[in-house]
Amino acid sequence: MRADVPGLPTPHPLIEQLPAVYLEQDFLRRFLAALDDVLAPVLLTIDNLPAYLDHRSAPDDFLAWLAGWVAVEPHEDSPDAQRRAEVRGAVARHARRGTVGGLAEALRLETGGTEPEIVESGGAIWSTTPDTALPGDAVPWVTIRLRAGEGQRLDRVRLEELIATEIPAHVGFTLELLPTSGGGGAE
Repeated sequence: MRADVPGLPTPHPLIEQLPAVYLEQDFLRRFLAALDDVLAPVLLTIDNLPAYLDHRSAPDDFLAWLAGWVAVEPHEDSPDAQRRAEVRGAVARHARRGTVGGLAEALRLETGGTEPEIVESGGAIWSTTPDTALPGDAVPWVTIRLRAGEGQRLDRVRLEELIATEIPAHVGFTLELLPTSGGGGAE
């Protein structure tokens, strides 16, 4: 959170805003200096507002607040670059949310680029013939297969939480964590 920073110089001292006749007043000088200490973080934050609203330069605590603006919840233990990437692409990902492409993109972001194999039970069809059979299965389901990269650990719980937020609420899913060619890979 933005807070008082001891010794932070103010960019706009209040005493300099007064007419010259008040500059000699010791009490007024000390009183305004105390207000300057309180206002300095506010004024510096406002002066740097574009940097605070940019995912690349926002301070860590402000990045979390910025993530709330774009409705993402990066894990606190995620690397800084990954949290910033989640905020950067959130709006575009929301447009694809609930689709196979959106799910694949979210999984790649979470796993650091691991390409998921996604098989869905649904489908779409267009027909001029009445009573055409519907495509897909009666039960909506998605199967996701992920193969861990060499030396990579995949966290099943985090992945299942992510998948549950990315697919439509009525669609069930199965997550299969496949071992690397060298073995290991899932937590």
